[in-house]
Amino acid sequence: MAKQNSFIFLLPLLFMFFFKSSLAASLTYNVASLGAKADGKSDSSKAFLSAWAAACGSANPATIYVPNGRFLLGSITFAGQTCKNTRITFRIDGTLVAPSNYNVIGNSGNWIMFQRVTGVSVLGGTLDGQGTDLWSCKNSGKNCPNGAASLGFYNSNNIVVDGLTSLNSQKFHIIIYACRNAKLQGTKIMAAGNSPNTDGIHVQLSTVVTILNSRISTGDDCISIGPGNSNLWIENIACGPGHGISIGSLGWDLQEPGVENVTVKTVTFKGTQNGVRIKSWARASNGFVKNVLFQHLVMVNVQNPVIIDQNYCPDNKNCPGQVSGVKISDVMYQDIHGTSATAVAVNFDCSKKYPCSNIKLVDVNLSYKDQTAQASCSNVGGTSSGVVNPSSCL
Repeated sequence: MAKQNSFIFLLPLLFMFFFKSSLAASLTYNVASLGAKADGKSDSSKAFLSAWAAACGSANPATIYVPNGRFLLGSITFAGQTCKNTRITFRIDGTLVAPSNYNVIGNSGNWIMFQRVTGVSVLGGTLDGQGTDLWSCKNSGKNCPNGAASLGFYNSNNIVVDGLTSLNSQKFHIIIYACRNAKLQGTKIMAAGNSPNTDGIHVQLSTVVTILNSRISTGDDCISIGPGNSNLWIENIACGPGHGISIGSLGWDLQEPGVENVTVKTVTFKGTQNGVRIKSWARASNGFVKNVLFQHLVMVNVQNPVIIDQNYCPDNKNCPGQVSGVKISDVMYQDIHGTSATAVAVNFDCSKKYPCSNIKLVDVNLSYKDQTAQASCSNVGGTSSGVVNPSSCL
């Protein structure tokens, strides 16, 4: 009987505990309640930063909610150095809009930046970078701002971006820089095919990054993989227009961390400049690329479906008479088929000083105008197996 009475006595305490826990778990900050205006004209940056400060001040999970409407934001940084919270979710039903005058944020580097955060998720929503006027300025050859990346995560851990749409960025759409454990899925990225430097997703100095189930149409690389990356998994991507999926450019710096353990699979490239590309400057460098798998790829009228270019040197500037020091090894191309827009469908142009090694072609079948395409090899060693068209030059 004493045990039963004790249990009955504890029931109210247990109820209060779970009630308080549920309240803590459902902490939500609506930016509209904090002064944000959904008119696309009033700067809502202050309201967003107020919501961030409140969420960071709580040790419990928090949601920053952006309702329907268009919310104008200037260049804004969500800093995590003093943030107590490691579970903050941005749930976005509306659209975040950059200033229409590109000079306002054009030299800021980033439009929306997360710096040193942990456990941030961005779910849904649209980013409208309003970059078309800046593209026109750049394409006309005028003196223009460099442009701001629409969304950047820097020195951050445990990041999720799910269901986000990015439109017309001034420069890169999404940057993952010096991060660990980032997952991007269901992203839709759109910019004109002639928009300069509008890479879809750029990853650099990061590890354990996953990019899934995304559609990317842009004026530069759909996905670009810079120096210092490891353990990247990229799967189920539709790319085009754009410049394809690129590892590089690498080798600009003499002392440069390498790229390793990269998987790119189940990707369709449509009308792109490149399919899968590895690119390095013709400069001295101690960089490297190793353990890369390109698998289950479809090429539809792609100018350079499979390419390694280690003699990258635009306008022959900054690398006269030099060769690339980047060492490329252990790269497999498996189950790649479709059509090339040029006669040379496979082009391995490797470093004279450090030839590419252990390059493998397995079941690669590419044609050019219903004819057999060509392959070109320079300073490369490797093997081919299965059905390989064009005939392997390895």
